[in-house]
Amino acid sequence: MTAVAPPLATPPRTVVIALHYQNDVLHADGKIRVGLGADSPDHARVIAAAGVLLAGARQRGWPIVHVRVAFRPDGADILQNCAIFRAVAASGAVQEGSWGAAFFESLAPDSTSPRELVVKHSRINAFYGSPLDEALRACRAERLVIAGVATHSVVESTVRHAADVGFDVWVGADACAAADPAVHAASLASLQLIATVATVEACLAA
Repeated sequence: MTAVAPPLATPPRTVVIALHYQNDVLHADGKIRVGLGADSPDHARVIAAAGVLLAGARQRGWPIVHVRVAFRPDGADILQNCAIFRAVAASGAVQEGSWGAAFFESLAPDSTSPRELVVKHSRINAFYGSPLDEALRACRAERLVIAGVATHSVVESTVRHAADVGFDVWVGADACAAADPAVHAASLASLQLIATVATVEACLAA
């Protein structure tokens, strides 16, 4: 009897989640310095790695969900229960319709691609009170590659939620950053218990 090779396993449906690649977060004239200072040596590294991640996803036909944070110009929808929200309110950052809330030019979504979606949220966890879960289900996502700024804030809270609801989560570590490198490193170390923390190149290769 001739042996029959077993069928190849179907690779997981991978979706990239790009978090907060916006002008107020990444541009030198941006108002938010919680995630990444304009003079940080990591600034160019994060932008370059994020660009590689987005380009690699496009080449592979992976859907990309670009997540932006934005609030009403009058700040009526900004919670005042914690320091990070109070700081955003005081700075006037990421106001809906402003330059600061828009995507950083080199990391902006391709508006002509049906594989690229934009989700807006207004909390720390990108899933909370947003259509992110619906967007991922529509993409039939199984594996998520998550990256963004800041590592210890939106990235970590979003990764934890994604793991809790059953996604296979990867973190593109070099496309993430925090103002304090030690906090960035500690956040990535803690996430290794629930996600695969790897370079962008490794995430794309997987």
